[in-house]
Amino acid sequence: MKKYEVVKQNSLFNEIIHKGNFFYNNYYKIFYLKKDTYKPHFGIAVSKKWGNAVTRNKIKRQLRNIIDLNKSLFKNNTDYIIMIKKDYNSLSFEEKVNELGNLLRKEDNEK
Repeated sequence: MKKYEVVKQNSLFNEIIHKGNFFYNNYYKIFYLKKDTYKPHFGIAVSKKWGNAVTRNKIKRQLRNIIDLNKSLFKNNTDYIIMIKKDYNSLSFEEKVNELGNLLRKEDNEK
């Protein structure tokens, strides 16, 4: 992910979560909100219950890499907040990539 693709402002983060819609599976919960921007923007939320800062930062690095691998599945003009769920650590990296891709494809087909 590039720096200009990241949601950093707390107010924008909260706006996407409270005003947007969401979809989820056992591993991810994705909030999204249509915006006027051309490219999608991404925010990553990892709760403190996941462990210390080192563990949370590792999860965020993995998730940024997974987003880059699946960037074509995200819609333009939309901002996303991706939260991880309880069973996330039980997966290998390849399974994490596949689960996010499957979730995005499934949601795209339902609309």
